[in-house]
Amino acid sequence: MPLKKIQLKPGVNRENTRYTNENGWYDSDKIRFRQGTPEKIGGWQQISAATFLGTCRSLWTWITLGAQKLIGVGTNVKFYISNGGQYYCQTPFEKINLLGTNPFTTDVGSNQTGSEGPYTIVTVTDATSGAKLNNYVDIYNAPTVNNVVLNGSFLITFTGPGYYKILVKGTAAASGAGGGTGVYVFYEIDTGPEFAIPLTGWGAGGWGTGTWGVGTTGVDPLRVWSQSNFGENLIFGPRGGGIYYWNASVGYRPSAATVTIASPAVVTFASALLDGTAVQLLTTGKLPTGLVPGTVYYVVGASGITCKLAATPGGTPINTSGTQSGTHYLSSHGINASKLAGATSVPIKQNYIIVSDISRFVFALGCTEYGSTLFDPMLIRWADQESVTDWAPTATNQAGFLRLSHGSQIVTAVQSRQELLVWTDSSLYSLQYVGAPIIWKADIVGDNISVAGQNAVSFANGVSYWMGVDKFYKYDGRTQTLSCDLRQYIFGDINTSQLDQVYSGTNEGFNEVWWFYCSKNSTRVDRYAVYNYLENVWYYGTMGRTAWLDSGLRSLPLAATYANNLVDHEIGYDDNTSGTPTPIAAFVTSAEFDIEDGDHFMFIRRVLPDVTFRGSTSENPAITMTLYPLINSGSGYDDPASEGGVNYAAITRTAEVPVEKFTGQVFVRVRGRQLAIKVESTGLGVSWQLGAPRIDMRPDGRRGT
Repeated sequence: MPLKKIQLKPGVNRENTRYTNENGWYDSDKIRFRQGTPEKIGGWQQISAATFLGTCRSLWTWITLGAQKLIGVGTNVKFYISNGGQYYCQTPFEKINLLGTNPFTTDVGSNQTGSEGPYTIVTVTDATSGAKLNNYVDIYNAPTVNNVVLNGSFLITFTGPGYYKILVKGTAAASGAGGGTGVYVFYEIDTGPEFAIPLTGWGAGGWGTGTWGVGTTGVDPLRVWSQSNFGENLIFGPRGGGIYYWNASVGYRPSAATVTIASPAVVTFASALLDGTAVQLLTTGKLPTGLVPGTVYYVVGASGITCKLAATPGGTPINTSGTQSGTHYLSSHGINASKLAGATSVPIKQNYIIVSDISRFVFALGCTEYGSTLFDPMLIRWADQESVTDWAPTATNQAGFLRLSHGSQIVTAVQSRQELLVWTDSSLYSLQYVGAPIIWKADIVGDNISVAGQNAVSFANGVSYWMGVDKFYKYDGRTQTLSCDLRQYIFGDINTSQLDQVYSGTNEGFNEVWWFYCSKNSTRVDRYAVYNYLENVWYYGTMGRTAWLDSGLRSLPLAATYANNLVDHEIGYDDNTSGTPTPIAAFVTSAEFDIEDGDHFMFIRRVLPDVTFRGSTSENPAITMTLYPLINSGSGYDDPASEGGVNYAAITRTAEVPVEKFTGQVFVRVRGRQLAIKVESTGLGVSWQLGAPRIDMRPDGRRGT
């Protein structure tokens, strides 16, 4: 009999039965399609051994005027700026308190040893802290108390009336109080849950909702962030929280600032700051009268590294008195933008922040109304052009607002071609700059749609792609349902209570859009689906990634893992999340297809593989090809071992020669009317791409029915 060439349609299709998808692929993991044939995806490698706290939900990268490539990393408990593989905490402060005399109490009975070494529990007395469980408090320049060092950021493990307890590394040498006087503590903004937590009963939902004494059902949403750079600076904030502004000229680490008492005070910084720069002063002790730790001040009268400080931008320099001249520190933390203008014009809360490329406007989508604390989830507000502080609409600026009408809340937005695309939970709007007096206008370009969550949208090749609650969409000038060969598979096995965890990202080097999501019984991201928009095919697999950032300003795509670190993707062919490479198991399985016409049993005795191991770093890369015979489409796979047969074999590269050489033929013993093929690899340093293998077969009777 002649050899039969097996050439299958590209892409994985789960929309029908295995037999209906004859001559196609049905199952996959860690593979992609290139030029119509499957290959193993690239590996990933940690950018450094450093880790961050919490689960990352947001990544953003930009370059400063000093050519530093920075990454904003937002987790459910902290916000970081990453540079050179290190993570510098920039989590904003909610409150700053001056503690009383001897506010710290140690107890040798609380000394313990955990996985990260010895630790102890320290009690902090602060009657007005408002401390919350699992939040963080920052303490600067406190004295050592009973051998316990109390400088740094600490987790609050217990709260009580007028006090709370923190977890501190080290061991207390004695029990007792200490700390002296003049210690300031900085309370970080509230942390958020790692995943959406359903709430039921009294206290769930908003005040007054539900039946008295019973309450209602709600969800405590996970913490997600939005980020956008304004020049070399960063505007960011958690969903439902304030707007924060990180100034690159201040930096991501505390730097020295010397205050000289005078009228007005003279401040000397480690580097020159521009007029209008917002700063906070931390302290090694008490600041002179007139300055308060943690308060936002603005640089005025800058001359080189010296300047004066004012309470408002361009305001009157502050006079100081007392005897506390000396060295203090600039805050490395974000500054609440609602404090920048010293007025009520900046939104107090927002659901999403974005900066337009068109004329550079800062937008708050879903936010508090102008001059009010009332939150409107469908309200859009924007600051004056080229301003982060002027949000009050006047006849002389371009600040403004508008309210969308279709939907119950704004979910997300992306910068598109000459427009901002804004998604509500039921519609898609195009936001375009038109100038005075309207400034920005909104047009509905898609209605009766859905979007899975804030991070479920990607923009690639001039088209927006996004995951809805039960299908995929695209917008290329008109809103359309995106044909998906995996729709039933994905939406039949997705945890709908965790849609906010959906994260979409592009892999431009391979013309792909990725979506990461939680399977039905998981509260952690463990699945992914990929759409190749150039070849118009889909494939899927298993992987835990909580955030994704395409190459862009970097040479490789970047992703956040559950190991609390960032990894570069498409580097090598192994999993190097921990610093020690481990194999990536990759496979693709075909749908069932007839052997010849399917009316005869066929005996397959030989397979001639067609594969390339191009790029492999292993000296002996190998794949395993398995043949699964069937009597008919409903019979299930036959076990050839029952007839003394063999249905699998390893295909290896045998030598490095000018023309790649690998296993030429594999002898098997397989009988059936139909067949499925699986190709997989489990070794270190293995790269492969499948071509068109051939099978050698002959008729074997009409046995069976």
